[in-house]
Order: sequence, then structure tokens, then C-alpha cells
Amino acid sequence: MSTKTRPAGCCEDPNEPIMLPSAERDRLVGVFKALADPTRLDVFRLIAAQEAPICACDVVDRFAVSQPTISHHLRVLREAGLISVSRRGVWAYYAADTRGVALLRESLDAFAPVRLEAAG
Repeated sequence: MSTKTRPAGCCEDPNEPIMLPSAERDRLVGVFKALADPTRLDVFRLIAAQEAPICACDVVDRFAVSQPTISHHLRVLREAGLISVSRRGVWAYYAADTRGVALLRESLDAFAPVRLEAAG
């Protein structure tokens, strides 16, 4: 925090961001870290675009990386709470976790309060 005096009429004091409980802050950090990788973001977008769970084999087929790499990305997304997995025999099916998607939507309020919507 600066101790310099401001010239008269310079500017108003900036607004403070909405306080986040530390658990919520940590969860948001985990979610955004998970989505910071371009391939992982694309994997999440593919899964979230589906109306029903998608087979892991269909995810692997759409990316130019190895199956173990896709498995790693799926694990990171699952641990971040963005996707869920169900098993059908030996196959794994992935779906967007509604709580993770809701957290992403709600997180926008932590960055840009409603008053900014009117400016756009």
C-alpha cells in the first residue's frame, strides 16, 4: 500500500475485490490450474459439450497425444472437480461435473461484479 499522497482530484480509491473464503479460493485456483493446459482445456470442452457421458476411447481418438497423456489430463480434471467418471465393464465414461461447471460460472462474480455487465 502506497503512503504517497495523491494530487487533489486524481482518482477515487479502488474498490476491494469480494473476499473469498480460503477453501473457495483454493478450489478456484485448482480449477483454473487444471484448465491452464491447452490440451486439458480442449478435453474438458469436449466432455462438457456432450449430452451423455463420453467413452475414454472417444476422447483419446480426438487428440494427437498418447493414451497415458490423456489419462493424466482426465485425472487432473477429475481431481479438480470438473469431470466425473463412471465405469461400464472395462470402459470409463466421462461427464462434466455439474458442481464444477457451476463453480466456473459463479467464479466470474469473484472477478467482475454485476456492475460491469451494464458497461458491456
